[in-house]
Amino acid sequence: MSEKVILVTGGTGLVGKAIEKIVESEKRPDEKWIFVGSKDANLCDKESTIALFNEHKPTHVIHLAAMVGGLFHNMSHNLDFLRNNIMINDNVLQTAHQTNVVKVVSCLSTCIFPDKIEYPIYENQMHQGPPHPSNYGYSYAKRLIDIANHGYHDQYGRMYTSVIPCNVFGPHDNFNMESGHVIPGLIHRLYDVVKDGSTEDQVFTVLGTGQPLRQFIYSPDLAKLIIWVLRNYNSVEPITLSVDETQEVTIGHVAETIAKAFNFRGKIVFDTSAADGQYKKTATNKKLRSHLPDFEFTPFEDAIKETVTWYQENYHHARN
Repeated sequence: MSEKVILVTGGTGLVGKAIEKIVESEKRPDEKWIFVGSKDANLCDKESTIALFNEHKPTHVIHLAAMVGGLFHNMSHNLDFLRNNIMINDNVLQTAHQTNVVKVVSCLSTCIFPDKIEYPIYENQMHQGPPHPSNYGYSYAKRLIDIANHGYHDQYGRMYTSVIPCNVFGPHDNFNMESGHVIPGLIHRLYDVVKDGSTEDQVFTVLGTGQPLRQFIYSPDLAKLIIWVLRNYNSVEPITLSVDETQEVTIGHVAETIAKAFNFRGKIVFDTSAADGQYKKTATNKKLRSHLPDFEFTPFEDAIKETVTWYQENYHHARN
């Protein structure tokens, strides 16, 4: 059996690190895994992307690399998110095609779905209306991956597909409070509140009303599912990798769960002058469950506790 050489772009980030850890215990003898980050290649540059592929000669690619950020970073940099992600995605997919890569699994996001839509959201509704205006740059760039995948399949017979995770969190996340997503941002904020000791008289401020609903997936769970997609899912049509609809939680509940993980005894205050973003974007994992009906997701409270513990132990070299 010929060896699969699997190149993971964005391999030093949140999901890449989770995949690397899973692979350490589940690696197959016919697989060689290579994890690369921004220091290894500038994927916005075509020549740099070609050099990366020529160096490692992958047969398979898990494409995680992207310009990403939280609500407020997206709102102020929509053009940057659009242009950089279009360049990254086109360079990776076209170079994969030119170097005869057998399969590419690209990572999208549930935020790409239309803002005005009936819930729950199915994969085939991706292009049925504009995304939420807060992150239209990122959303349209990611939607184009699906268009390109179909183009490579229809014109060249390529098996290039995509996964659509709900909100991801876990160890190795971006904990920067300005550019990071909601969970790592809140963990960093509360860490700064409690790091000096007693918490009973302190305040944990959460931006927004706390009412928006979100589905969150723990990065090790997502890693297992992406590896399964690479090995077993052979359709150009995207597949949503999300927790069940019943596991959707409010941002307020997220804040309370983080506070519990820190053993915080102070007061949680919601700054209602800040934007909430999209109220909900509930996605169904019906397609995933048709393939993996018994997959067990890590309980949310356990996943938050593990992430908080990792952050406390790794604060000085975490992405802050």
